[in-house]
Amino acid sequence: MSKRLRSSEVCADCSGPDPSWASVNRGTFICDECCSVHRSLGRHISQVRHLKHTPWPPTLLQMVETLYNNGANSIWEHSLLDPASIMSGRRKANPQDKVHPNKAEFIRAKYQMLAFVHRLPCRDDDSVTAKDLSKQLHSSVRTGNLETCLRLLSLGAQANFFHPEKGNTPLHVASKAGQILQAELLAVYGADPGTQDSSGKTPVDYARQGGHHELAERLVEIQYELTDRLAFYLCGRKPDHKNGQHFIIPQMADSSLDLSELAKAAKKKLQSLSNHLFEELAMDVYDEVDRRETDAVWLATQNHSTLVTETTVVPFLPVNPEYSSTRNQGRQKLARFNAHEFATLVIDILSDAKRRQQGSPLSGSKDNVELILKTISNQHSVESQDNDQPDYDSVASDEDTDLEATASKANRQKSLDSDLSDGPVTVQEFMEVKNALVASEAKIQQLMKLLGKDAN
Repeated sequence: MSKRLRSSEVCADCSGPDPSWASVNRGTFICDECCSVHRSLGRHISQVRHLKHTPWPPTLLQMVETLYNNGANSIWEHSLLDPASIMSGRRKANPQDKVHPNKAEFIRAKYQMLAFVHRLPCRDDDSVTAKDLSKQLHSSVRTGNLETCLRLLSLGAQANFFHPEKGNTPLHVASKAGQILQAELLAVYGADPGTQDSSGKTPVDYARQGGHHELAERLVEIQYELTDRLAFYLCGRKPDHKNGQHFIIPQMADSSLDLSELAKAAKKKLQSLSNHLFEELAMDVYDEVDRRETDAVWLATQNHSTLVTETTVVPFLPVNPEYSSTRNQGRQKLARFNAHEFATLVIDILSDAKRRQQGSPLSGSKDNVELILKTISNQHSVESQDNDQPDYDSVASDEDTDLEATASKANRQKSLDSDLSDGPVTVQEFMEVKNALVASEAKIQQLMKLLGKDAN
């Protein structure tokens, strides 16, 4: 982030000075200690980004800053602002509180349980309330009042709501009005830039018609955010959407590594998934990429802090209660993939995403998702994964869990304006970056052991 934070900014959860992280979907800035708790909650609760060491789309950062400056935190702490809450003994965390259990319990209550959010009067039919809130959101996004829309979203308004009378979604309205920050907020909460209205037009179409070219280009980026993130994770490049290039698919120069029967079987199973199941798997891999990258940034920015302990790493994706137990188990197994295995899966997903956009997919069964994970996981492993091996139950486990090596981020320092052709990533380049990451992780593990001795 080029802009430096003002010294007056404090952590939204404990009021500590100089917060260095943001919770994108909550519109708040948070400190390192509180961020360690946010990361353990999962992206479905809090989507965290480092303010300086994570790439930011400028308008996304502007959206978060606007929410923070306009008091978005009061949405999540509404009842704590009531003087009666002091009398009842309820209070927010402070910088002197311990991370566990004090800050952790407060943050979970605040964001996971929404314990302090203003509650609407109960109705017999909750769907009616959600529909009313979504209609209010539909009307509000034509203005620049972000905190009103965030409040509606916090109460249950649907970002992708299709208005039956208007025949469009809130993102259509925001795009027509040129409200780029509203579009960013809606996208964070799941609005789809590719949704068509009753006339067959998308939000991108309305942005272009209205002359809002920056918004139109940003909506296209949002539409391809998943595949862009996967490609950038492997090779540090993004497609040139302005010139019609929407996919970059890195390939291992030595393709013989991927010619095993297990690799072919995994790719065939991936291609046989229905669109819905393929999207679920791609979203899960996206979350795993986010987990690995965020962990790398978090560890790199701690500067030998005592926060670098086994209780503050996030060794696998947190459980999302909205997903089935089978899907949660599959998501957590992604952490077991080593760098090459995970890179292979990412490349296969990128390839199939491009194929599906250009043609009709084959039909498949839900069981194939688990088969894909198992097949690819076995592809290069020395030890096979036994079906009776216990799966992780929760992210808050205190058991010793080794961090898996992260996938290659070759050429990350290069300018994104450089050549974006589909050039292969050589095995030598891949292994150089992998070895560097392994060496870095060894230093971190050594540091953790030293910290453990000092604590004793």
